[in-house]
Amino acid sequence: MAELKFIVDTEEQMSLEEFLRGRNGVSARLLKKLKHRDGGLTCNGEPIRSVDTVRAGDIIVLDMDENSAAEPNPSLCVPIAYENESFVVFNKPAAMPVHESHRHRGDTLANYFAYLYPELTFRPVNRLDRDTSGLCLVAKDAHAANLLQGSFEKVYYAAVEGVTDAKGTIDAPIARERESVIVRCVREDGKPSVTHYKRITYNDKYSLLEIRLETGRTHQIRVHFSYIGHPLAGDDMYGGRLTEIQRQALHCGKLVIKLPLSEEVVTVESEITDDIRRLF
Repeated sequence: MAELKFIVDTEEQMSLEEFLRGRNGVSARLLKKLKHRDGGLTCNGEPIRSVDTVRAGDIIVLDMDENSAAEPNPSLCVPIAYENESFVVFNKPAAMPVHESHRHRGDTLANYFAYLYPELTFRPVNRLDRDTSGLCLVAKDAHAANLLQGSFEKVYYAAVEGVTDAKGTIDAPIARERESVIVRCVREDGKPSVTHYKRITYNDKYSLLEIRLETGRTHQIRVHFSYIGHPLAGDDMYGGRLTEIQRQALHCGKLVIKLPLSEEVVTVESEITDDIRRLF
């Protein structure tokens, strides 16, 4: 979406900044960025300052045109589970990173997004580890990214080793391992972290769980279940075995999204992947 359009719908006298930030959820960061771009903010086709007064019927346009930094890669293919004018939900496969890194260039979700939407900047709202499969929500502009923060719920499905309780809550603080920039651990001085789970089925090796998070710490699900003695199958970083699956058995299977500037709620779902299903 190259531009964002608003129509002033109030007789109340207010500045453009008050209208955009207070009534329409435009972030201070985005507004500041647009103020310094030629043509970034217009009213009825003419440039306008954020301090100028807007009036009923004025048409306000935010120029959101940006270029993606990632190189487009048309050879990739990631299914789209849902899309509207504000965001897109991809059904990301395992083994695909979300962002480029020094080890991954050209093979990420960012590269596929750049191919599909060459005029947009890649703005993932929920980030998945490379080997976690499932739903990844990507905003199409900075305004949508700001509005979507805290406006959706994620439901994960995981296969963990052993037989867990039928349901439970793990409330244990998570911190960075002191000797590692990647690995996390449960430690008293960590950040508060809460994970809720419900067992769906189990066998003599594994339990299949539905998981909801109160907090969103790095590797939270992986760390918490390792901490209680039920590491994720295939998660060798946190004690899981690689005998029957070669990646952590974790899948983001549901997003419940409150649409920006609307009371409508959209539920997007993704079936558990075959490699996890085969464990049962």
